[in-house]
Amino acid sequence: MDADRPALRLFVLHHAGGSHLLYRNWPAGLPHTWDVRLLDAPGHGLYLDLPQITDAGRLADVLLDGIEPELTCPYALFGHSMGALLTYEITRRAVDRGLPPPVWAGLSARSAPQSAGPGRSYHELPDAELRTRLRLLGGTPDEVFDDPGLWDLFEPIIRADLRLVETWRPAPATRPLPVALSAFAGAADRSASPRRMAGWAAHTEHFLGLRVLDGGHFYFQDDPAPLLGLIERDATAALHAAGAAPAF
Repeated sequence: MDADRPALRLFVLHHAGGSHLLYRNWPAGLPHTWDVRLLDAPGHGLYLDLPQITDAGRLADVLLDGIEPELTCPYALFGHSMGALLTYEITRRAVDRGLPPPVWAGLSARSAPQSAGPGRSYHELPDAELRTRLRLLGGTPDEVFDDPGLWDLFEPIIRADLRLVETWRPAPATRPLPVALSAFAGAADRSASPRRMAGWAAHTEHFLGLRVLDGGHFYFQDDPAPLLGLIERDATAALHAAGAAPAF
C-alpha cells in the first residue's frame, strides 16, 4: 500500500467511555490496501490528559478538524454506539463545510434518532447500578470495575460520555445524507435493537441495508471477523459506486 494514497482511509470512532484499544486488532482484519485510523476523542485513550468534550456537535467539529488534513484520498467512517452518532455528525459537517464527503459511513449500535425514545438517564445512575449496566453491556475491561483507582479515573469519563449520548439530538430539518450508509446491530441488543437501527434508512439517500449479527451491544467483542467482513464488503461497494465521484 502507498501510505500517501491508500485505496481507502477508514476512520473508526469508539464507544462511550472507550478508546481505540477495543479496536486495535481491526487493521489486521481489513484489506492491506486500506489505511485504518483508530481515533480517540479528547479525554480518552492516547488523549486521556486532554479535557473531555461533552457536547456531541462540538466533539464532531474537533474530530473533523483533526482528520481534515487526512482527507486526501477516498475515506470512510465507522462508529460504534457513541461513535455512531459522531460518525453521523462528522459526515453531516463534512457535507455542510463543502469538504470531500466520505464514500461510506457505518453506524453501529446507536438507535436512529426518531426510534430512540426518551429512554433512561444512565449517566445519572447510582454507582452500583451504573456498574451493573456497564457489565451487562460489555466493552469495559473487568479491571476497571475491580480496581478502585481505575474506576475513580474512568467513572466521570463514562458518565460524561453517556450524558453526551443521551442528550444528543440531530439538528432539526436536516436533509438525508448524500452518502452511502450501512447500519449494524446485535440481534440481542436491547439498547439499540435491529428495529431501532433500521430507522437510519431515513437519514441517507443511499441506504445499503441493516446488518444484524449475533450478540448484544458489543456483538463483535469476542470475534470481530464477521463485522469486519461486512465493513469491507459495504465500504468496497460504496467505493466502487463512487468511482466517478469528485477527485481527491
